[in-house]
Amino acid sequence: MLEQFFSPRSVAVVGVSREEGRVGHYVFDNLLAAGFAGSVYPVNPKADEVHGHRCYASVKDLPAPVDLAVVVVPAKFVSAVIEECGESGIHAVVVISAGFKESGPAGAVLEREVIATAAKHKIRILGPNCLGLIATETHLNASFAPTMPSPGSISFMSQSGALGTAVLDWAAGESIGLAHFVSLGNKSDLSEVDLIKTWEADAGCKVVAAYLEAVTDGCAFVEAASTLTLKKPLIALKAGGSDAGARAVSSHTGSLAGSEQAYSAAFRKAGVIRASNIQELFDFSVGFSRQPLPAGPGLVILTNAGGPAILATDACERLGVSLASLESETITALREALPPACALYNPVDVLGDADPERYRVAGEILVQDPNVRAILVILTPQAGTAAGETARVVVDLAKSSGITTFASFMGRAGVADAVPVFTSGGIPQFDFPERAVATLSAMLSHSERLNSKEPVVPTINGDKKVVDAAIDHARAAGRTFITEESASRIAAAYGIPVPPGGIAKDLAAARVLAAEVGYPVVMKIASPDILHKSDIGGIRVNISDEVELAEAYEDILARVRERMEDALIWGVSIQQMLPPGREVIIGINRDAQFGPLLMFGLGGIYVEVMKDVTFRLCPVTVEEARDMLTEIRGFGLLRGARGQRPADLDAVIDVIVKVSALVMDFPQITELDINPLIVADKGAGAVAADIRIGIGG
Repeated sequence: MLEQFFSPRSVAVVGVSREEGRVGHYVFDNLLAAGFAGSVYPVNPKADEVHGHRCYASVKDLPAPVDLAVVVVPAKFVSAVIEECGESGIHAVVVISAGFKESGPAGAVLEREVIATAAKHKIRILGPNCLGLIATETHLNASFAPTMPSPGSISFMSQSGALGTAVLDWAAGESIGLAHFVSLGNKSDLSEVDLIKTWEADAGCKVVAAYLEAVTDGCAFVEAASTLTLKKPLIALKAGGSDAGARAVSSHTGSLAGSEQAYSAAFRKAGVIRASNIQELFDFSVGFSRQPLPAGPGLVILTNAGGPAILATDACERLGVSLASLESETITALREALPPACALYNPVDVLGDADPERYRVAGEILVQDPNVRAILVILTPQAGTAAGETARVVVDLAKSSGITTFASFMGRAGVADAVPVFTSGGIPQFDFPERAVATLSAMLSHSERLNSKEPVVPTINGDKKVVDAAIDHARAAGRTFITEESASRIAAAYGIPVPPGGIAKDLAAARVLAAEVGYPVVMKIASPDILHKSDIGGIRVNISDEVELAEAYEDILARVRERMEDALIWGVSIQQMLPPGREVIIGINRDAQFGPLLMFGLGGIYVEVMKDVTFRLCPVTVEEARDMLTEIRGFGLLRGARGQRPADLDAVIDVIVKVSALVMDFPQITELDINPLIVADKGAGAVAADIRIGIGG
């Protein structure tokens, strides 16, 4: 897939310039300087030759078929060039030219023209407004980036051309090789999904790294990334995570579910490893590309300095990386081989005067321990420290043991001779040990995904006719929400427990219904015009008899008429008063990119004030639902705290899974809140006390 972009036999550069400082000049220079072995054709009607290569007036004048065209002409001429490419049988085009939708409405019109022309001729477009692309295996530099990276196994895509050039320069300075570099530009055609699918099948690519600002098709991205990450890691740095632009919505879920939550849930669903900055993006990429995945948890830290080892240990605890518990035989062997003052338990401190031989002896003992699956070797330069020789010891240790090995030789001048040893030996070297631990954490997470069973989404056979009828009824009435009574019927149709009750049109009917339900009861105003009933005094709880029922009925109607005199009143709803329990919220907001996003958290003030919630993309598996429960800060309240019995966690998981199934079955549901879900003690179930459902077209 996309072979003509990455392995072309011939390339035409349309818009070559003889003047230095022009983009067309740099592109052609880069193509020649990279050593591309195929045919190269410059296209410029105003030049006879460029760098000894004959220039052609147009694409139609080229003497032979061309696999790839790189277009660097003013935006207003690009569509005509694409037409010529189509007529000449060229089906892969990189449009570096700017001045399209990024520049405003007029540019957007030009971009649509380009895409329409390309579609007519079945041409794939990278760009426009991009830096170009690089493929080191084929010595192809079809870009105006100033740096050609060395060969490697990392394929990197960037939605920002300017950031891409900085990354290329930084990678060269750090001796990080790349298999591919692609600047996505405006993504008018080719997107991150196309590259993910292509690099998934590329044996030369071990790691996919991406700088993204937005994805073109959220569902396609999740599908492609989910497949890729079962074979190789995808590490993404996502910019623009602010929720400042989140749309205003009526539900708690909608107000909390901004773009950041949606992307985080999508990355989690697809197994994407999220980097928090550029440094981390390449730390992770280098770790994955140079070292084997750890066989399991169990890191040992070997150091000549206590402070850095403590920092590394703190990072392990913060990031969930387990330190290996050393066997007694290992401790004994260390005690016999090392000076008496050495710390023999993990971290193992060989003291500041440690020479390479002491590191070698300690390292060889440690990697024999069955509990050690990874080793981090820390060194700080001290008097007599031989950093370069110690680095060679670490490289030899990694090769002989085969376990995941990282180094953190701290400093600059004092460890300078160690860096090239690590680079040539395939050992990731980190300036600070916390970076090494973060990289190992990412690798452990990916390894766990590879070794886990394929998630199974449970089958929920809801009564779809009930839901269809409720949605049709709401639409016929011109409403964008489902009434409370209909929402309860929808929940019950999918096996979500709801309290018994119904709608009473007058006080007499309320008395009959309350008697059937059984006191105590809850009374709520029933009106299609009132969503937030408590705000206007439209709810009374714990009504214990007919006298209180009559008082509540008159009071609720009086308050509603006073505050919303034009509201249509259907009567009141009567529900069974639920016994006390833990309150949680389960909600859905349908994200425009990724589809239904499910939220879980503690209800009441916990969601309104503390926002103690977590998110997943639907469909949600039982395992994902269980993880959601444990992720919130208030999980201890559900598990049982200070003598409380544990809540019925299985009942909560069951409701989460059923809500997920409901919204997957009915894309018309745009918002849903169960707030609160009253959760009884373990084994006693959970009941949805209040349900709100919004619908779209």
